[in-house]
Amino acid sequence: MKATKLIIIGISLLFAGQIQAQISVNLNIGTPPLWGPAEYTNVRYYYLPDVEAYYDVQSARFIYISGNTWVRRAYLPRQYRNYDLYNGYKVVMTDYRGNAPYTYYKEHKRKYAKGYHGEHQRTYGNRPEKGNGNRNGNAQGKKNGKGHKNNKH
Repeated sequence: MKATKLIIIGISLLFAGQIQAQISVNLNIGTPPLWGPAEYTNVRYYYLPDVEAYYDVQSARFIYISGNTWVRRAYLPRQYRNYDLYNGYKVVMTDYRGNAPYTYYKEHKRKYAKGYHGEHQRTYGNRPEKGNGNRNGNAQGKKNGKGHKNNKH
């Protein structure tokens, strides 16, 4: 009877370890940003040639050089605050596994120079609209941007 209990406990522990491993793997996969390439939803890194930076899907952070150090930040540096991530080309890093994609930065910079564009990329999601959805881009609703009567405010 003791042997049977030990076998059952051993098998339970074995399965519990496998279940825990599956859970941790699923938690490590990040959701691609809406501006990410639609064809590649299971990759960790994109290289953005126009801004010479990487994007880590798992941590939702940009990786770029600040001074002489690689940093991870939620936003691109100030000089790229108006950069259009939806239209900018993303090189999908399908062959890299690790935590430091910039190890190959010199190669990526040479191979994918600023302005590089490969094949057309569809994005994972749609670009958010500005304003309230009115095609004229103003907040006048059904008035179609005509303002108040007689242009009086």
